[in-house]
Amino acid sequence: MCFEDEAGFTRRPPKGRTWGRRGITPVVKVSGSRSGRVSVAGLIAMRPGSRTRLCHRLRRHTGRKGERRSLSERDYIGLVDGLHQLVKAPVVLVWDRLNTHVSHAMRELIAEREWLTVFLLPGYAPELNPVEGLWAHVKRSLANLHSVALDRLEALVRNRLKRLQYRAKTLDG
Repeated sequence: MCFEDEAGFTRRPPKGRTWGRRGITPVVKVSGSRSGRVSVAGLIAMRPGSRTRLCHRLRRHTGRKGERRSLSERDYIGLVDGLHQLVKAPVVLVWDRLNTHVSHAMRELIAEREWLTVFLLPGYAPELNPVEGLWAHVKRSLANLHSVALDRLEALVRNRLKRLQYRAKTLDG
């Protein structure tokens, strides 16, 4: 059984709590003029008798004119195909009702794969998707970090996700 969700990371870091001297508020300087973001699709695979696995796919968006601002159907199906190669078993996928997930093109791609069964979550139900907690964990670890370049932000997100791949207890939580 697999759960999938997506998240976006921008150069503007998420706010976090920090320590500071009494009377002096810590300030994180961030330039808001830069564009670009990193989109991530994450998939948690659970199977009785084996460890929980995390697979992910990243896409960098520079903000250029005409560039797609999110992951495509091919990106999502590539992620699911990669998982199928990894686990070598039929996949039961649970994901939200993102327009890319319910599009006509995606339904055709799903119909081509006999080993894939898809279930949709209700309209807004973050508490039913364990990958939401994963994004909260990653964003908390990136709090108050000032990222100068988009490739550096991508490297930081990859690093955090790579660390989580080896923390089965965190993934199970």
